[in-house]
Formats: sequence, C-alpha cells, structure tokens
Amino acid sequence: MTQAAAEVLAAKVKTIIRDVPDFPKKGIVFKDITPLLADPAAFAEMIKHFAAQYRNAGITKVLGIEARGFLLAAPIAMELGAGLIPVRKKGKLPYKTISASYDLEYGTDTLEMHADAVAAGEKVLIVDDVLATGGTAAAVCALAEKLGGKVAGVAMLIELEFLNGRSKLAGRDIHSLIKY
Repeated sequence: MTQAAAEVLAAKVKTIIRDVPDFPKKGIVFKDITPLLADPAAFAEMIKHFAAQYRNAGITKVLGIEARGFLLAAPIAMELGAGLIPVRKKGKLPYKTISASYDLEYGTDTLEMHADAVAAGEKVLIVDDVLATGGTAAAVCALAEKLGGKVAGVAMLIELEFLNGRSKLAGRDIHSLIKY
C-alpha cells in the first residue's frame, strides 16, 4: 500500500471510530473501535494494510494484547500465515505463564502469556488497538524477549501521540495507522 493509500485508509477509519468521553474515568476520551469492527469492508481493508506492512518480515507468531488486540491480531495472523498468541490479564491463562507488570494512563496492570508461547529465535509481531503511554506494549515486548523471541514490529491501530508511548518502545519498528 502506498503512503497516499494509507493516508486515505487512515482518514476513512478515523471517521468510523467513535469517541466516548469520560470512559473508563473522567477526563479520558475512549476511542471505540466497535463501529470499525462492524464495518466488514473497512475492517478487512485495515487488516490487509497491517498484514502488508509485515508480510516479508518472517513473522511466525502474532501476539494479541487483551482484549481488543485479540480482535485485530487474529485476522492479521491469518493473513500472515502465523500463529496467534493471546497475551492476557493475570490469572486468565490455564497453563504455566510468565508475567510483566506495567503502568498505563489510568493505573497499573499485569499481563501474562504461556511460558511456551514463543520459541527462541521466533519473529513476533505485537498487536493492540491503542498505543497510549507505551507501558502495555513494552511489557509484551519484554515477555516475548524473555522467551528468546525477536520482536519484528509493534502494530497499533491508534496512537495517542500526546502520551508519548513511543518513548518506551525506542528502537522498535512501530506502525500505527491513525494518530491523535
């Protein structure tokens, strides 16, 4: 996809995403992607865009971050012919896990993934809906690398630039479609 086509897609998707003020708490404007998920043509175009960014990167696993990241990661993984790894909140996975805690824009949390989810040397793509402060994505990168994985990229539908999340992901290939 050319830069011009990506800009057209970004503008289109931006009109579909809904702002929800004061959610999950006062002062935060939540970017609701459910209207995008309900639009099959726009959703498919967005998934194909992200897959195209990483098609030749040798990705073997796509790590989707709970919960909206799952919705994007699964079809991206299918497009890339890669496995899907769910990264979940603490206590949600049934097998042996590794974990990382992180700060986010309105509190702290812990994420886990199965201890055997990524093999040493595997190239992984981290996927979520929003890059805010960068803590969540940085924690997932750390989890993948703890298992010996190589983070080939971090793909985010939305980037909230004013929160400077890229600073926690310095030196990483980050691709976001929409920036606010």
